[in-house]
Amino acid sequence: MADDTLPPEGPAPGPATRLIHHPYRAPAGFDAPAVPVAKASTVFFDSVAAMRSTRWADKSGYTYGLHGTPTSFTLEARLATLEGASHVLLAPSGLAAIALVDQALLGPGDTLLLPDNVYAPSRNLAEHELRRWGINTLTYDPLDAEAFGRLLGPSTRLIWLEAAGSVTLEFPDLRGLVATARRLAPQAVIALDNTWGAGLAFDAFALGTGPDGQPLGVDLSVHALTKYPAGGGDLLMGSLACRDAGLHARLAAAHGRLGLGVGANDVEAVLRGLPSLPLRYAAQDAAARALAAHCAAQAATPGSLIRRVLHPARPDSPGHAHWAALCRAAAGLLTLEFAPEAAEGPRRAERFVEALRHFRIGYSWGGPVSLAVPYEPTQIRPAGSPFRGPLVRLCIGLEDVADLIADVDQALVCAAR
Repeated sequence: MADDTLPPEGPAPGPATRLIHHPYRAPAGFDAPAVPVAKASTVFFDSVAAMRSTRWADKSGYTYGLHGTPTSFTLEARLATLEGASHVLLAPSGLAAIALVDQALLGPGDTLLLPDNVYAPSRNLAEHELRRWGINTLTYDPLDAEAFGRLLGPSTRLIWLEAAGSVTLEFPDLRGLVATARRLAPQAVIALDNTWGAGLAFDAFALGTGPDGQPLGVDLSVHALTKYPAGGGDLLMGSLACRDAGLHARLAAAHGRLGLGVGANDVEAVLRGLPSLPLRYAAQDAAARALAAHCAAQAATPGSLIRRVLHPARPDSPGHAHWAALCRAAAGLLTLEFAPEAAEGPRRAERFVEALRHFRIGYSWGGPVSLAVPYEPTQIRPAGSPFRGPLVRLCIGLEDVADLIADVDQALVCAAR
């Protein structure tokens, strides 16, 4: 096949040049279920003027692979639809998304509010890097909106919410907390770690109305895509979703300065997982409720190692009324509080975890394999834990729930020996 693009005069280019600058372009119009994977560090421009005028933050063009490709822009658009947002940014992990929010919105002399049951790495970031940067951090009881209000002041710039708590699974009074913050600290940005809800359990940007009749919603929804959206336990990614263009511009500018990029193959994997997200979430929710009910029956048995089952859909779980008033679903997590009077205390909980056969020991959730992790209550609620015994968080995968129930039963027998 003749190459009509070669200049009519001069020596023919060498084979490497001909391969690199080959003129063939596939015809337009190809379409399929999978989104094509666009990989790039360098992005080509037709002219110097185009190079200088193209912007990426508003998704109107491409400048450099770090700032997005058609593949990552597609994922951001689909996540915006999932969360009811207008703008989404991707980050290398859920924690990276949290750190981006903190760095973009806080400065020396500002005050940050964290729930006392906050995701532990977020607390560690506040206690180390943010403290060194002159940022003050206060913690609050996620179930006490009135006490929360007493911590708010003119220096409050960022408030983190978490629903539900990632280990102890208290469901906060989101409406009460947001209404209080809007009234007493209108200058503060309200950010929600929405990983548990996954954009499915409730609408973070539409929480109903406050006492004054004004609509309630968070400013930012941060999501560890590592978990339910990816669904395979095989990648790390985070997202930041918002509706306000000005807030998005601040976050996008910091995102670019910090050089936060994600790999195209990981983006592809999340895009592949999104269509099945509602089905997987519903299945893991149903299995978690079944296991929680079984464990609650075990807890009612005299001499049981289990003192209480923490799961937002359980009537005796902290914050249940707030969950029931707001949520459509309850994710695939439950936590067992072990009886403190059991001999050997925490060691019984650890023996239980090590005796499990289908549950593997490991962090995270949302994948196909069920997971178990033991915790000491003071690790999770250092300001004063309301939990008396050691905790074991169970993250439900996609196994048959009957097998998981039998696994828990045999592990309890092993732990009691």
